[in-house]
Amino acid sequence: MPTTRLEAFSDGVLAIVITIMVLELRVPTGDDLAALRHSTGSGLLTYLISFVFIGIYWNNHHHMFQVTEQVTGATLWANLHLLFWLSLLPFTTAWVDTTGFARTPVTSYGVNLLAAGLAYVVLQRVIIRFQGPDSALRRAVGRDTKAKASLLLYVLGIGVCGVLGHVAAPGAIVVAMICFVTAPLLWLVPDRRITRVVAERPAGG
Repeated sequence: MPTTRLEAFSDGVLAIVITIMVLELRVPTGDDLAALRHSTGSGLLTYLISFVFIGIYWNNHHHMFQVTEQVTGATLWANLHLLFWLSLLPFTTAWVDTTGFARTPVTSYGVNLLAAGLAYVVLQRVIIRFQGPDSALRRAVGRDTKAKASLLLYVLGIGVCGVLGHVAAPGAIVVAMICFVTAPLLWLVPDRRITRVVAERPAGG
């Protein structure tokens, strides 16, 4: 089965996720910057963070399927697993916003990010298992240091917020959000591994 239908479906789901998130933003009650900051400030911040996450997943997903030749049943289910966790982002993002970055919603947001990260790794490994250890994707991924570092940051943020939040809530929440924001920053640096592998492939290969 070719990858085009899976990619088109995934693109559509991610577009809907972004649309839902922006619709959650509250319109300011006034007509000045103070009203914008009071009514929508935290919402814009959480929307920006989640938008960047979705954008990074869309980018990486697109590049991964550039070196994926066929889609199996396992790949379809692994992709749906990833989309499930990404589709929950509007919910956890809105919860963080409406509660003013309370400990439990922030922890749940981190769990959502961790689950999405693990789901992406599972999808990647399912594709590699089908294509073999010498596949273009396996060569491109290498040790996958960025993915491991991102998952570690999510776990650290969840642990700090969930455990230390009982005794030092404001500080723990700030540290957790720093961990969650640092993870996508690792991916904002251009990752040319797959692009390089694609360029090295022989014509028609």
